[in-house]
Amino acid sequence: MVVHLNAARHGSVQGMAHKVARLRHGVPQAPVDRDMYMEIPKRYVLSSGVAKDFVLKIHKNIYWQKQAGRVWNNYLVAKLKKIGFMQSRINPCIFTRGQTLYALYTDDSILASPSEKEIDKIMEDMRVIGLDITDKGDVSDFLGVKIEKKIGPNGQPTIHLTQPHLIDSILKELQLDHETTSSKPTPMSCSRILFRHSSSKPFDRHFHYRIVIGRLEYLLACSRPELAYSVHQCARCLSDPKVEHGKAVLWIGKYLLATRDKGIIMTPNDSESFKVSVDANFCGNWDQSEAVEDANTARSRHGFLISYAGCPLMWKSKMQPEIALSSTESEVICLSEVLRSVIPLMDLVKELKGQGFPITELIPKIFCKVYEDNSGALEIATVFKLRPRTKHINTRFYHFRQYQERGEIEILPINTTMQVSNILTKPLELTSFVRPAQIECVEETI
Repeated sequence: MVVHLNAARHGSVQGMAHKVARLRHGVPQAPVDRDMYMEIPKRYVLSSGVAKDFVLKIHKNIYWQKQAGRVWNNYLVAKLKKIGFMQSRINPCIFTRGQTLYALYTDDSILASPSEKEIDKIMEDMRVIGLDITDKGDVSDFLGVKIEKKIGPNGQPTIHLTQPHLIDSILKELQLDHETTSSKPTPMSCSRILFRHSSSKPFDRHFHYRIVIGRLEYLLACSRPELAYSVHQCARCLSDPKVEHGKAVLWIGKYLLATRDKGIIMTPNDSESFKVSVDANFCGNWDQSEAVEDANTARSRHGFLISYAGCPLMWKSKMQPEIALSSTESEVICLSEVLRSVIPLMDLVKELKGQGFPITELIPKIFCKVYEDNSGALEIATVFKLRPRTKHINTRFYHFRQYQERGEIEILPINTTMQVSNILTKPLELTSFVRPAQIECVEETI
């Protein structure tokens, strides 16, 4: 998660110090939580006796145990608290000490502070209490994501997130290169929906389908949200891909050929707080020929993109867990789900502000897309009353009502052409695909 600190106090994004810290051999640093033993490894020669008559006693936590992650986390949290860190009540992976924020991801972490000296002091304190930690320097690469700080055309500092090396590995697996392959301007054909195609020929497996989909999933989760819909449609048929699915993956690869160095551009803006783009595609995967064998074609897909201070934080494209009975209901389900993610983020920012972090406080604006013939979704979300056709929605999807009443969340209509999250729910032709990205400066598409 990226938290925007007030630039007026700390100068700019460039003025903040960030470092990547790696806890070497993280899990084995913790001692075991009980007496544990293991068999003598094969080919290990004993000086006397038979291997089956002996066992090894384990002194340190080891990978692949069921409790290994919990033991390591408890050990690390106790150590961090010992040197003055406070663990967030909202997000247990966020720790603070003074004006320093520590974000933990298993055994990789990021330290952010107005003072680089304070970061160095914290890392030294961590070593003193027995944590084997490595200073990886300023944030330029984290978990395979290339992070670059640049100055935009208007002189404003920006942060670019790209994954060219991961894209290269995908293209290599697909056997695509610039010299012999033509590129595509969008990640998916807009002329037909990708179904299961049960009666089609099996994919010939001239590339490893699962490996490519796995890499694409990581790519879209970190820096390329516009791939979410196309990749997820292909991922639905991992167990039995057909010729059409293989062609769709190759199409994505050809799109990546033209956009290898593109990704998310974050331009912090003090005038914005939380903003969410929401879209639902009611029964967008419906296909009469497939419906008998695959009831999921009746499910709607929704997508959302959450940004803070003009910077995208989180995005998702997924099939809805239940079958919506109308386009209005599919929109309300989507709105409810995105607010389950937004509200904890709002609470986290409030918590950091209460601890003295200089965070700009603005009223969050939650934008929900409403179709021209579907103003009911907006009305249902803002006017709370029982209706015979929608009363079943009340108990499950109105958890955000109190936030609206307090004025912390405002739900507003938005024109379809301005809706960024369209790219997460349906295949778009080129002009519709590029326009939302340009409006929000979420990404460079071409």
